[in-house]
Amino acid sequence: MTKFKNKVVWITGASSGIGEALAIELSRQGAKLIISARRKEELDRVKNLCKTPAEVATLPLDLTFTDTMHLAVETALLAFGHVDILINNGGVSQRSLAKDTKLEVDKKLMEVNYFGTIALTKALLPHFLERKAGQIAVVSSLVGKFGTPYRSGYAASKHALHGFFDALRAELWKDNITVTILCPGFIKTNVSVNALTESGEKLNQMDDAQANGMSAAKCAKKMAKAIRRQKNEVYIGGKEIYGVYLKRFFPGLFARVVRKAQVR
Repeated sequence: MTKFKNKVVWITGASSGIGEALAIELSRQGAKLIISARRKEELDRVKNLCKTPAEVATLPLDLTFTDTMHLAVETALLAFGHVDILINNGGVSQRSLAKDTKLEVDKKLMEVNYFGTIALTKALLPHFLERKAGQIAVVSSLVGKFGTPYRSGYAASKHALHGFFDALRAELWKDNITVTILCPGFIKTNVSVNALTESGEKLNQMDDAQANGMSAAKCAKKMAKAIRRQKNEVYIGGKEIYGVYLKRFFPGLFARVVRKAQVR
C-alpha cells in the first residue's frame, strides 16, 4: 500500500504510543517521515522500526521551547525540501482532581498540549502558504469534546485545540490547506503512565481503561485513513465515543453519567 507515497509527513510525539504507531503505519504506506520528540535515542529506535529507515529523518524537539520552533522548521525543511503534512501528536495527560491540582500543573498541560502545538503550526504555516498546499492534523482527544473527572487541565488543553484549529480551518480553506482533528478515546499506550498527578509528578501506572483500549496500531490505521480523506474531525475508540453524542443531544443525562465514569 502506498497511499502516502512520496508525501513528506512530520510527526511530533513520535517516540512512543500513537506517534510511534503512526510513523510505522505511514512509512508502510510510502511516506517520507520527519519524526520528533524529546528523546533522540527513542526516535532512532522508531526510525529503525519503519519500513524504509533511509526515508526517516529524526528531529529532537521539546514542545515547551516555543521560541525554537522556527529553527525546528528550518531544520525539518532541510530533510526533504518541503513538508506536506504536519501531525501534531505530542502531548501529556493528567490524572488528578481539580481541587488538588497545582496551578503549575495546569500551566504545564497548556504549555505542552496547546501552546507548543500552535507554536509549531504557526512556524510551519508560512511554508504551506507559500506552496498553496498542506495539511495539518492534530491529535486531540474525546475529552477535547467533553470533560471527565481527573482530566480537568488535560480536557481544557484539548478543548483549546478545537477552538484554535476549527478557526484555522475556516481561515485557510482558500489557500488549499486542510485541517483534520483526530479524537482518540482509550488507546493502549503509556499515556496514563506518563500522565501528570496533582503535584506534577508522573502517575507511573496504567489505567484499566487504557490497558483494555484499542491498540495503537489499529488507531494509527484509522488516523491515517482520516488524514488521507482530509476529514474535518473524527472520533476513534470504543463505546466511549458515544459520550460525544450523548453530551450533544442529551446534556443532562450526560452530566449524570459522567459523574460515575470509571476513568481512573
